[in-house]
Amino acid sequence: MSLFTVKQLTKSYPAGKTAVNNLSFELNKGECLGLVGESGCGKSTLARCLLWIESIDSGSIYFKNEAIEQLNERQLHPYRKKIQIVFQNPSAALNPKLKIKDSLIDPYAQYRKELNLSHFSYTSKDAFVKQLLEAVELPSDLANQYPHELSGGQRQRVTIARAISIEPELIVLDEPTASLDVISQGAVLTLLTELRETLNLSYLFISHDLAAVRQMSQRIMVMKEGKLVDQFNCDHLFAEERHPYTKELISIF
Repeated sequence: MSLFTVKQLTKSYPAGKTAVNNLSFELNKGECLGLVGESGCGKSTLARCLLWIESIDSGSIYFKNEAIEQLNERQLHPYRKKIQIVFQNPSAALNPKLKIKDSLIDPYAQYRKELNLSHFSYTSKDAFVKQLLEAVELPSDLANQYPHELSGGQRQRVTIARAISIEPELIVLDEPTASLDVISQGAVLTLLTELRETLNLSYLFISHDLAAVRQMSQRIMVMKEGKLVDQFNCDHLFAEERHPYTKELISIF
């Protein structure tokens, strides 16, 4: 079943650069859809458009058959609860002045009147934070620490915990392991796979790393200079009909 549908999405900037050019795709419920392409190809711009952090020039974005671009700010509020994002740099994503427990509780505080949680239960702030930290395999005593006291891998696990705290249906993962060392990268990818299965999540996994995209995804899209040049199931990665740019990416991973 299609959870997210994008039709002919285009986004340009005042300087004249078209970052996303007439892009269309579907993301199915429960799947991880990979998006790979070199830096500057428009992947992160697409992510910001999907979350309506940035408006689009033309095209349509549907979440469960509802056109997002037609909603006003009040109508967008429940939509924002259903789709979350994990950014590349966890240090920039976390407020350095807030303890980890306060960063984790913030999404719940924003949406508590609308939430009907099934995987987590809120009996107290401390109990809720402990559940979230356990879900991402972090010790509960990190709750009272500040972001600078954690390792890069721990900080990224905290941002993942914050993303899952309100039990969204879709998480956009925008280069979630790019700032981590190799060991931390593998551990975070394994964690994300387990969470998708346990919490019935769907992912849009964005990366320039084809190996990571292949590990995580059931289907892959390839983006070049703002356009989708290839889409295929993972088991067709090495098929002869792959786009020349896809073959170029394959040759270097």
